[in-house]
Order: sequence, then C-alpha cells, then structure tokens
Amino acid sequence: MSFQVALNFEDGITRFIECRPDETVAEASYKARINIPLDCRDGACGTCKSLCESGSYDGGDYIDEALSEDEAASGYCLPCQMTPQSDLVLRIPSSSAAAKTGAATHTATVAAIKRHSPTTVEFALDVAGRDALDFLPGQYINIAVPGTDQSRSYSFSSGPAQLQNSFLVRIVDGGAMSSYLTQRARVGDRLEFTGPMGSFYLRAVTRPALLLAGGTGLAPLLSMLEDMAQKPPAHPVHLLYGVTTDLDLVHLDTLEDYAEVIPGFTFDHCVADPDSTARNKGFVTGLIDSSTLHDGDVDVYLCGPPAMVEAVRGHIASLGVNPASFHYEKFTPAAVRQTAEAA
Repeated sequence: MSFQVALNFEDGITRFIECRPDETVAEASYKARINIPLDCRDGACGTCKSLCESGSYDGGDYIDEALSEDEAASGYCLPCQMTPQSDLVLRIPSSSAAAKTGAATHTATVAAIKRHSPTTVEFALDVAGRDALDFLPGQYINIAVPGTDQSRSYSFSSGPAQLQNSFLVRIVDGGAMSSYLTQRARVGDRLEFTGPMGSFYLRAVTRPALLLAGGTGLAPLLSMLEDMAQKPPAHPVHLLYGVTTDLDLVHLDTLEDYAEVIPGFTFDHCVADPDSTARNKGFVTGLIDSSTLHDGDVDVYLCGPPAMVEAVRGHIASLGVNPASFHYEKFTPAAVRQTAEAA
C-alpha cells in the first residue's frame, strides 16, 4: 500500500510521487529522482521544511530548532522525517529546477469540441497514458497550439478522477488557440501539453468556502466542484459566477447538478449587461457582503480576468473582512497566469 504525495514547487510545477507509510516523503522523492531541499536528513536543520496543505501524517522526530511547536501546529513539516497516513499535498520551498525536475510532457487526442456560444468553446482530450497524468483541482496545463509555434495555458474544468479532460476557452479574434478551435480543429487531432502547473488549487475544506468566477474563470472551479462531488465537504460552499452578457453564461445546468449532489453547495450568477434577462444584473461584487464571507471564517477562491480579480479584492478589503485564506488567479487572453494567495 502506498499514498500519493503532490509536491507543489515555488514556480507552480507539481510532481506526484508514491510514498509508502513506512518511508519518509524525502526518501520517496529521491527514489523518484526529485531532489527536494535536504541537508541533515535527521530533523535537525530545517532545510526541508515545507507546508502540508492537505492530508495526515506522522511528523517523526526532530528538534525545536528545525521545526517549532507553532510551525507544526500551522501545518509545517519536515519531509525528511514525516511518513504519510493519507494522500498529501506539500508546498515545497524551492523551484522545480532546483529540485532537478520539471513539468511532465503528455500527448493527447481531441475527443470533442463544443461551441457553447459565439464567445465560448469547450474541448475535451483523451490523454495517452491517462494514469500518468495527475493534477490538483484548479490547476492548468500549457498546450502547444497545432500549426503554430505558440502555446496557451488552460485550466482543467474536469476533475482529477475523470478519465477525459475538458477545458473552457473564451473566443478571442485572431487568438492562436481560438483560431485553431473554431476553424481547423477536428476530433482525432493530436496535441501535446506540459503540466500540471499552478498554485491555484483546492485545499482541504476545513471551513466554509466561497468560489468566485469571472467568465471562463469558471473552469478551475468546475474542477474543484467535481472533486467535491467525489469527496463531499463537511462545510458549506457557495459559488458566485459573473459574466458580461447572457451569451457568456455556460454550464448553469452543470452547477444545478452539483447543487443536487454536493451537500451544502449553493450558487448564484450575475450579468453585467443591463439588458440581461438574468435575475442579478451587475458585477459579482454586488453579491458579496460580510455574511457571504462568514465574517472572515471562509476560504476564498477567485479566478477571472485581472480587472475582475482586482475589483473583488478591493471590495472585500473595503468591507473590512479578512478571509482565513484567499487564493486567486488572473488570466489574460494570452493566458499568462498570475497566481497568488494570502492566508
């Protein structure tokens, strides 16, 4: 028996290893040729100190100078001493390059293409050797655009347990991936991508969660919801979804389905266009107040275009509420990812 350990590096690269309950995470990492920071191997120096964001483990033996009681209580651990008692997600304090590893490369076949509206298209991939592709719900990949020398980044809208991987794309006039998907793409096309990547992913749900999506920023949140459908959370989860026009709305039926199967999950949406037929007209900030934020006892996950992300961050600050954790990701038409978080 072994457990899966996700190692998320400072540059957003995530590598997955298998670790037995009788071996340390550091030992399993080195077996997988991933050189996480390490010096003494005895729990004395603290060089390998990392943050465990999900899962349970035996912390092993170490001295206070390497890991204080307060740090251990906050989830910090020493991979050279810890042994897993479940699957784990660790945030490693180094780049993947420093650990002599990098993003994995995969090949896939286009399995489906669906044009939701003039503004949004969705595509699905069958990945060769699917068992070798692991990711955390919310992460993204870099896809090489067929027929070009360019690549674009897209978040999984499917969950880690689903065999077929799906992605949402906003159509941009003249965009490399937009042009491919709307003009040349065919089922059966071969694609290459690298990943998974990103520090925007679902952590253990230990308190209420608020999910905020702008446009196709809904994609990584759908991945999180699919994961919750498989592992129901013990706390309420609320999603707010904002778009510019009615044509931009997608997957409302999917959200309805999740509301049926995920205990405590609710959602609402709004449309900025004043001529919209939606019940809520305006921006998601109009749907956020101190009660939505549980007076700060909430984990916030926010994904959308930069202007929307900054507007939401400013609005929450103006309410004087400090969420227990705040994870956000900005995306642009060129798909240059910007991720950040505040605990």
